[in-house]
Amino acid sequence: MPMGGLQMKKVITYGSFDLFHEGHYNILKRAKELGDYLIVGVTTEQFDESRGKLNVVDSLVDRIENVKKTGFADLIIVEDHVGQKAEDIQKYDVDTFVLGSDWTGHFDYLKDLCEVVYLERTKDISSTMLRNEKYPIIRMGVIGTGRIAARFVPEAKYVSGVIVTSVFNPNEESAENFADRFDLELYTNDLDKFLNNVDAVYIASPHETHYEYAKKALLAGKHVLCEKPMTLKKSYAEELFRISKERKCVLLEAIKTAFCPGFKQLLGVARSGIIGQIRDVEACFTRLAAEGVREKTDTKYGGGFLEFGSHTLLPIFKLMGTDYEDVRFDSILDENGLDMYTKVSFSYEKGMALSKSGVGVKSEGQLLISGTKGYILAESPWWLTKSFEVRFEDPNIRETYSAKFLGDGLRYEISEFINMIHNGELKSYKFTEEESIAIAGVVEKFLEERKKKVERMGLKSVDKNIA
Repeated sequence: MPMGGLQMKKVITYGSFDLFHEGHYNILKRAKELGDYLIVGVTTEQFDESRGKLNVVDSLVDRIENVKKTGFADLIIVEDHVGQKAEDIQKYDVDTFVLGSDWTGHFDYLKDLCEVVYLERTKDISSTMLRNEKYPIIRMGVIGTGRIAARFVPEAKYVSGVIVTSVFNPNEESAENFADRFDLELYTNDLDKFLNNVDAVYIASPHETHYEYAKKALLAGKHVLCEKPMTLKKSYAEELFRISKERKCVLLEAIKTAFCPGFKQLLGVARSGIIGQIRDVEACFTRLAAEGVREKTDTKYGGGFLEFGSHTLLPIFKLMGTDYEDVRFDSILDENGLDMYTKVSFSYEKGMALSKSGVGVKSEGQLLISGTKGYILAESPWWLTKSFEVRFEDPNIRETYSAKFLGDGLRYEISEFINMIHNGELKSYKFTEEESIAIAGVVEKFLEERKKKVERMGLKSVDKNIA
């Protein structure tokens, strides 16, 4: 298509454009500046879901209208299937493909068809545009810069309505490196400064710091998503939930399994009566940790149970309830007093349960739910819950269930958290306040029992304030 004797340069970009904000506007503006003719692909709800995008709020019609209102798009098309980008580039004879920098490298395969450009995203996004702000963009900050925090930020981009803007770490250099890695607008070792810059926080710091950070954030009126174990004492968990209600803030413990579609399906099948009355739940999560890592060296807050026990307690409390009659701990301790392998045995009025976790002993990581008519087996890694089987007395009768599990799975807990904020809900049925408090209670009892065993064994290298 000639333009003044010159070939018209065509640019194409894609997106959900949900809760239209400054970042969307700026990407479209800069994309338009790269050529003469801008084509904008807007994804359907179904395609968004298939590629792992959760929480899309606006309808396709509204999202197209918001793109149209910017005046930058010369042509708006609908994206609804995998592989369409390559098709559109050839169909419309596109010269340049443009997307935000958070997708850098992801679409390099299109370089055989056209130029591929990744534009730096807008860091300071504070509100939605061109619409009523019923669902404002939630500005989220991360406390901690370890392994799970590094997985959280990429997962958050798959959830509509949230943007990670800030990071806090007492070690400012660590915070700076994290911010540079993920292109965040603020890094700091000043907690008050950090809290003033966000609407909600994700706490991914060491176990023993969770309670204090969560309390300070809630008192500042911030919503809190906190890694497990949320607290090391039952009274601390009760206090945090009390504050969250007083401040009308969402408080949610981040055990991602609780929010995954497959686990929700598994609970539904187990409760349906297909295996009769549930009488026993056995859950195992072990991983052989490398020498020198925190799990094996932090003599106060390391060990197998604090690392993985919250996961194994989840299906027990979900299916057997939190009103157990008795609990017993059996641990294999290392020379430094840390548990390399722990079994937690529960007694109920009409059943029993067993949690197995470890960082120095390897076992089969399965979830087994036993009933009066059959049983459910979710093989390792059951905590990702991609599939499970229902089995009966007759070995020839089996029912297999499978569910989608996208990415690292963290997007599901983020989605639940953001939905609760937007809908003004302070409770989640997927992981309840009562279950979170019950887990804190078991953690507290475990620490007390471990301390006693350490003292009996005379392991002097462990801090006596372990509980």
